Amino acid sequence: MKTMLNIKIDVNIKKQAQKTAEEMGIPLGTIANILLRQFVREKEINLSLSYKPSAYLRQSIEEAEKEYASGKLKSYKGVKELFKALSI
Repeated sequence: MKTMLNIKIDVNIKKQAQKTAEEMGIPLGTIANILLRQFVREKEINLSLSYKPSAYLRQSIEEAEKEYASGKLKSYKGVKELFKALSI
């Protein structure tokens, strides 16, 4: 059995969602059903956008890459060796 769900959303978002769904070859109603089933099953909402690291994170990554390239990083053969070095 099926039912109707009426929701108010921004007109532009609806148009963009319909276009994206069409490009993927999936009806927008199917996408809504998938998202609602996932919500019910997992009892959580996962929201994500394309990830863009902050300036601080980009700087940290660059520093880590330079440190790695210079050979300054210490490596361990396993967790036990790491814990020993950390006195854990």
